[in-house]
Order: sequence, then structure tokens, then C-alpha cells
Amino acid sequence: MLRGGVGKVLRVCHVFLELFLQIALYKEDMSENVYWVIELAVTPGRFEDLKTLVAELEEANRNKVGFLTWAMAISDDRQVFHIYERFEDSAAIMNHMQSFGPKFSERFFEILKPTRFVIYGTPSAEVKDAVAPFNPVYMTPLASFRKHSANDI
Repeated sequence: MLRGGVGKVLRVCHVFLELFLQIALYKEDMSENVYWVIELAVTPGRFEDLKTLVAELEEANRNKVGFLTWAMAISDDRQVFHIYERFEDSAAIMNHMQSFGPKFSERFFEILKPTRFVIYGTPSAEVKDAVAPFNPVYMTPLASFRKHSANDI
């Protein structure tokens, strides 16, 4: 019976440790991370150009410091394109934008036309000024949690 009791205590300790780590991650995630979802219309006849551009963007962004998550998706009819990008902080966004512009901007906007730009988190005034031409919608954090798998507590 004592052995079973120790096992229960260890499981409870494990649960509390996991909970503590999740709270720490929650606070960390909510602190300075800024992320956005951009919806764009694909210029008719440019899907193959888009695939080439996406491959180049993936290579260029993969190792950027502060660029945490990068995902792109296309609708079944290949007319609507979504970009999801998450950054460590506003400085990482500015770094990304400064390197994106000269190399990709012209081709990007020939292939894609922004239709909706939603920013989550608390971007700096500098970021807000930089993206102002796209008339973004700003969403302020209200609540969140993060799990790494379905088995997380």
C-alpha cells in the first residue's frame, strides 16, 4: 500500500510540475510574441510562380533569429492563400521585414494581393507604422493555452 501511495504522490507532483511549466510557457508566449495571419488573393495563372516563391521564402526564413513559426496554406481552388507567421518580438518582425522587402516584395505583390491582415499580440509602434498600409486588424490577447500533444495536462 505504501508503494501505491508513493506512486500517487509522484503522479501528483508530476501533474503540478507540468501545470507550472504550462503556466510559465503561457506567460512567456503571451509576453512579447507577435503573430499574424495574412489572407491574400492569388493572381490568376500565377500558382506555379507562387510555389517557386514559397520555396524561396521557406529557405530564406528558416534560420532567422526570432522567427518562431512559419506556415502557408492554399485553398482548394488555388485562389486564396494564407500566411501564418509568429515572431519572438517586434524586433524580430522588423528584422524580417527589412530582409523581405528588397529580395521578395516586388514579386510577392505581383503574385499575391492582400485581402485581410490580422495581427495578434502587442506589436511595437514601429511595427504598426510599417504595416499600416495594409490596414491590419489588431487582436489583443485575452486568453490562451498551449499544449504539445493531446496527452498534455
